[in-house]
Amino acid sequence: MNAMAPIPQIIPENAPFSTEQRAWLNGFFAAYLGVDGTPGAAETEPEEHEEFPWHEPTLALAERLALAKEAKPARQLMAAMAQLDCGQCGYLCQSYAEAVWSGAEADLGRCVPGGKETQRKLKELLPALEPQRDGNAVAVPAVRASGPVGQSRDRPGLATLVDAHPLNRTGSEKDVRHVVLDLSATDMTYEAGDSLGVFARKNPQLVQAVLDRLGATGEEMVGFDHDALPLRQVLLSKVDIARPSDECMLFLASRAFDGEEALKLQALASGEGPAELAEADLLDLLHAFPSVMPSLPGLIKSLDRLQPRLYSIASSSKAHPREVHLTVSAVRWDAKDRTRTGIGSCYLADFAKPGDVIPVFVQKSHGFAPPADDNAPLIMVGPGTGIAPFRAFLEEREARGARGKNWLFFGDQKRTTDFLYEDQVIDWQRRGVLTRLDLAFSRDQAEKVYVQHRMRENAAELWSWLEQGAHFCVCGDAKRMASDVEKALLEIAMGPGAKTAAEAKAWLDGLAKAGRYQRDVY
Repeated sequence: MNAMAPIPQIIPENAPFSTEQRAWLNGFFAAYLGVDGTPGAAETEPEEHEEFPWHEPTLALAERLALAKEAKPARQLMAAMAQLDCGQCGYLCQSYAEAVWSGAEADLGRCVPGGKETQRKLKELLPALEPQRDGNAVAVPAVRASGPVGQSRDRPGLATLVDAHPLNRTGSEKDVRHVVLDLSATDMTYEAGDSLGVFARKNPQLVQAVLDRLGATGEEMVGFDHDALPLRQVLLSKVDIARPSDECMLFLASRAFDGEEALKLQALASGEGPAELAEADLLDLLHAFPSVMPSLPGLIKSLDRLQPRLYSIASSSKAHPREVHLTVSAVRWDAKDRTRTGIGSCYLADFAKPGDVIPVFVQKSHGFAPPADDNAPLIMVGPGTGIAPFRAFLEEREARGARGKNWLFFGDQKRTTDFLYEDQVIDWQRRGVLTRLDLAFSRDQAEKVYVQHRMRENAAELWSWLEQGAHFCVCGDAKRMASDVEKALLEIAMGPGAKTAAEAKAWLDGLAKAGRYQRDVY
């Protein structure tokens, strides 16, 4: 009997699929593409490495699209994504774009960080790219995660909220919470560097106000996902009323008895209309256009699904068995005579209570983790809530007895009120777990000081650590902080590293390809 040829590994191991799914997909594509896994098969036609110059979250949408202008259609769609590979959509940026182009994914509103900008650009690009579609192309089948419960967004586990206590001290302008969730009733597992997806429920006061405007009790049964559910439940946890879709605006326009209101709603759906309503939620729209009288089934159908919120895990399972910790900044702001609340952050901080059961899932990291080599030095840059994964890294390194040096750059507004996890961090420093600690509290002096300034002040030693094989990890805001940190890193390579600008860029690219420059940005 001939031995069965091994299945080629077409789907990368860091793709957001379980082992079983990856095996199925590898088999599917091997059959479809006519390849096999016999030795030497891959050597016949070596796969050309594809560069994605637009896959950089610090670039503006127009810049990304310009870089992808001559690329194939699926890559142009990819350039419209937020480039974070965060997994909130259930894909990576590349695989989401490919699923949309193949027709396997019809929902264009799954990119949470890209928001309406991404959604509208996808709607604009698809018709324009349609002439390039191969009439013989076979749509890749949609594959939904079916792995263990809690390890995918399609099969969340049920965690219990234990606590969500403030990390800031009295007088802070921020409200950051340390959230503890009990996983004892699940078989969920996670690693340092992973994120936790949370299926949040919206502000119940907002939902009640929407129901009042609709003249509904909330007990009305509406169709959703081939099921009949109470309207209140659907508005609370199933559809997005904080960011009404363009389809919703068009639907409201069709239900407006006032012609001028209908025209304004149609303009809003195309990205125009009254500027004061550009960021309107559903309640804003219903109040701004009083002649609108929507049918409940039509309204629910027009709204996008509420996507889960992702948070960097702030704990090591080795230090906290059967628990997962998060560092969450509660987002609140005032606009149009009412207080607005972030969906995920204020759900965890304000609306969920200890003992509540919350659907969650683990989003595996894509190359963001503490070094596998316990002797390797580690440099971590995480201001504000960006400290979350580095708390996990340090707990993990301590639990493993890692001998490699650890250096943390942390910053926030004021040391007296905003030094998150101060007691634990100082204790790590006292016991030698944390070799170096550099702090940047922007409002403790006349001129603002940030983590990138501390990096430049310690340029020679930082370069020495990198020469010793240190891993450099960054977590936080992609547009500003992460971009500023990268600029400082390139300057250090050109300073103590004595490299030209081109050599510094090549060096940093090499560091990233080697897995020694990692970013968890949002």
